[in-house]
Amino acid sequence: MAITQANGAVRESRPRRRHAEGPAAVLAIGTANPSGTIVPQDEFADQFFRVSNCDHLADLKGKLNRICKHAYMFLADTVPIPCMAANAENNGEDAPPAAMLGEAILAQNELLRKKTGIEKRHFHQTEEVLLAHPEFLDRELPSLDARIDMVATAVPKLAESAALKAIAEWGRPATDMTHLVFSTYSGCRAPSADLELPRLLNLRPTVSRTILSLHGCYGGGRALQLAKELAENNCGARVLVACAEITLVCFAGPDGSNLVGHALFGDGAGPFTGGERPLFEMVSATQTTIPRTEHALGMQVAGGGIDFHLAIQVPSLIGQNVEQCLLGAFRASLGDDANDLTWNDMFWAVHPGGRPILDNIESVLKLGPKKLASSQNVLREYGNMSGATIVFVLNDLRRRREEEGEFPEWGVLLAFVPGITVETMVLRSPLRSVKEN
Repeated sequence: MAITQANGAVRESRPRRRHAEGPAAVLAIGTANPSGTIVPQDEFADQFFRVSNCDHLADLKGKLNRICKHAYMFLADTVPIPCMAANAENNGEDAPPAAMLGEAILAQNELLRKKTGIEKRHFHQTEEVLLAHPEFLDRELPSLDARIDMVATAVPKLAESAALKAIAEWGRPATDMTHLVFSTYSGCRAPSADLELPRLLNLRPTVSRTILSLHGCYGGGRALQLAKELAENNCGARVLVACAEITLVCFAGPDGSNLVGHALFGDGAGPFTGGERPLFEMVSATQTTIPRTEHALGMQVAGGGIDFHLAIQVPSLIGQNVEQCLLGAFRASLGDDANDLTWNDMFWAVHPGGRPILDNIESVLKLGPKKLASSQNVLREYGNMSGATIVFVLNDLRRRREEEGEFPEWGVLLAFVPGITVETMVLRSPLRSVKEN
């Protein structure tokens, strides 16, 4: 704000804010999962239908079992092999030979043998909780208030468990934090987890708080971009980024429309913090919305909890647009030098929204077999934890860098959100240049 003096001169009402030198960086990472229930993926369908008293819905149970064990099932079902001969006859063409049909059937069977990539998932809710709250299993019954009451305590406690690990690694008092960015879809009230977490961590009452709500699977990427802006535009800023998700707010009994979500999502939390020894520098960030994809991915708060909508076209839509998003991000940050990079020259932190998404990205970009290893490992061990998942992926990348020694200098973070929107962040691993010098 400017103030005009009596002589007509204009002066600033406060000193000009100093900007930080160089890019913001991730300097410590912590992760945590709830201790309520750990469910092996191949047991999930049986447990889910038993707890929800829906064992009589044999067809739905069989479908969820197939989705859990073969994520590609719901994609392959859209092109049934037996229709090939009938279509050829209708078009007046010769039917494909039996050998071709046999090869196609074998190819489809091989496709169906590819699993979700998930071995187990962690959940806050237990069987006891679900039995005590039958309204959680019936979307027609009002249950949002009861769900929010539970997660209002559980979400910040889960975030605290992970944040304490990050702060311990950082090596400085929690009171040195100047900013907090909290991302979650699991809260629908104010004050929210962004107020409770500072109390649990004994942060200063002057910490500047921001809450990101209903950002879904790109919540971690969006929170990191906001933290980057805060750190670079406020000299001396120390930003704690906390992402915590508990699926209780969207848990419901089987109805045929929510099976894929039940097969993918789990609970977890993963804060970042900043300090003096960078793990990953955040060079630049961009956000791109794919036109006319609002229908494909979304969530809606209702009286029976949060409803997720996930169309089967999501993996292919991301695959068709991801390279253009990457080219725009790298050209904006590196200019002509971006032309000297190839996708296999970099490290990759991709939100593992599901096995088909990772496989499509790997195929389109022609990535080597180990380039998405961190994303695949996190998906296998935890499932899709929405916005918190990318923190686990970066933590796994950090571990691999320490174990393997050799590591690319440049990398990229990718996350995806209802819209469909692609969050892209160019990363740099500073350790390589330190070793070379």
